[in-house]
Amino acid sequence: MSLEIKNITKEFNKKIAVHNLNLTVPTGEVFGFLGANGAGKTTTFRMILDLIKPTSGIILWDGKPINYKIKNRIGYLPEERGLYPNMTIEEEILYFGRLKKLNRAEIVSEMKYWLDRFEIAENIKKKKVGSLSKGNQQKIQLITAIINKPDLLILDEPFSGLDPVNVEMLKSAVKDLQKNGTTIVFSSHRMDHVEELCENICIMKHGQPVVSGKIKDIKNNFGKKYVVIHGLIDDSRIASISGVKDVQKNKNGITLSIESKETARKIFSYIKEMDFVEKFSVEDPSLQEIFIAKVGGKNG
Repeated sequence: MSLEIKNITKEFNKKIAVHNLNLTVPTGEVFGFLGANGAGKTTTFRMILDLIKPTSGIILWDGKPINYKIKNRIGYLPEERGLYPNMTIEEEILYFGRLKKLNRAEIVSEMKYWLDRFEIAENIKKKKVGSLSKGNQQKIQLITAIINKPDLLILDEPFSGLDPVNVEMLKSAVKDLQKNGTTIVFSSHRMDHVEELCENICIMKHGQPVVSGKIKDIKNNFGKKYVVIHGLIDDSRIASISGVKDVQKNKNGITLSIESKETARKIFSYIKEMDFVEKFSVEDPSLQEIFIAKVGGKNG
């Protein structure tokens, strides 16, 4: 059951928010959807959810347009928290579960599992959601999004503002949901999270994709490689090797920007005769570097 976005365009008062977007998200994959603020990510998510209609184009799930019945099989965690702070934890989760047409027994079973897993030991019948910490509120928000075991889950900046412990807890949940067959569309400004969770990505700018595909292929096609050397290095001599474009010193050694793997072989031939080298590695550019290069550090 893949998600297909076909020739989607969305205009608001003659301003184009998303322009002719085409994407396919395979079943059971975590797909990274990236862009600066204003790039069109949230607008696209709202069109997938059928909260707003595209100006043109079509969005399909399992080959069919998304309708009310299909929407009950979709989970959504918005970037801006959408909880009712005066409800108790139990009331909140029961309410969202009923919206997804679940009976009380189904909701209670899933609620107990996730509250235990997320280590929320509050009095769920008395504790108001608004009194919880930001991390625990985000956990409740995620539970309301996955209470119906959705086939498709949309996560808009799910780890924003969370401490490292809660980030790891939520990442673990995302991985397990994927293993159980949920297709996940995921946005984040943290490129390390994207690289860990996603195989395929799309980077948006001004409502259009500027790069999309497998992260591995995107890195290979970016046109940069690096050699990282830790040890006692004569960097002036290495800088003179043909194909070395730049040398950056750091506390452990040096990082070299190189033209090709052939350049890396020349560098290795030189340093293998040295007295002490702790590390030698050929590395791809980071996703962060690619993102900045493609988006330009400005609102997309």
